[in-house]
Amino acid sequence: MSAVGLIPRDAPHLPVLLDEVIDGLAIADGETHVDATFGAGGYTRAMIATGARVIAFDRDPDAIANGRALEAESGNALTLVAADFSAMESELAALDAIPVDGVTMDIGVSSMQLDQAARGFSFQSDGPLDMRMSQSGPSAADFVNEADEAEIADVLYNYGEERQSRRVARAIVAARPITRTSELANIIRKSLGHKPHDKKDPATRSFQAIRIHVNRELGELVDGLEAAERVLKPGGRLAVVTFHSLEDRLVKQFFRERSGSQPAGSRHRPELGSNRLPSFDKPARAVRASESELARNPRARSATLRVARRTAAEAWSNKGDG
Repeated sequence: MSAVGLIPRDAPHLPVLLDEVIDGLAIADGETHVDATFGAGGYTRAMIATGARVIAFDRDPDAIANGRALEAESGNALTLVAADFSAMESELAALDAIPVDGVTMDIGVSSMQLDQAARGFSFQSDGPLDMRMSQSGPSAADFVNEADEAEIADVLYNYGEERQSRRVARAIVAARPITRTSELANIIRKSLGHKPHDKKDPATRSFQAIRIHVNRELGELVDGLEAAERVLKPGGRLAVVTFHSLEDRLVKQFFRERSGSQPAGSRHRPELGSNRLPSFDKPARAVRASESELARNPRARSATLRVARRTAAEAWSNKGDG
């Protein structure tokens, strides 16, 4: 049976590449797996159905609260942890659950977060300029109203690949204070000469950039990959689903380095030396959504899945968490 059939029809979020993720994890009955990004619980539900005990992480309090019913229904098969997935090593150690058989990461913003105007992730509906996945710490409004023009421009260029980042940053600073998603979107559009009939809304790039910055998404991803390397047992599987090139580039680079396919350092990581044994086997070929999945879930169009198996070698990132 396809794992997709395990997801309720009224689920708020369809997990992307679900069948492919479950196939890549190759779950055996009784194994312990980490769902690093619980969300609406789609991957977790499928893992439990295939016989796994699941420890699921999410930094969003809403996701944890909404998952309590599934946790109760599952008996002892599910443990929810309200924490960043970069903290999985210390959290799993507290549960006496290291090592684990698999770690799954679905990176980026969820459909539930995007669809709630009050969370401020999207300009499709007006809402407060928030964007915080954890619902704590500095918000997007704090950033655009308090950061200097150069920092805003750097964030838009580096995380949104906005070529006219300086122009947009100048317009943002001139229009402050900004408190609503619709305000920010209109400022960006006006600065870039957007026409209503243009195919792509130019605000998309800047909203992505600000969200990534506010939530430290790329740093969290790197820290999470390294934490997964430390908690996986030999033969354990790491499956990562990304949704844009910045994320996928980091995952691809991580697997290349750790599998020995690219022993030299990268622009994200310094030279690690040539005496390291590969901590992962060469990853499987990257997987993207089929036409049938795209028909039922357009969000899958930009998704990429990469899976690799842990070797018995010492973790390259052998530091403790915290």
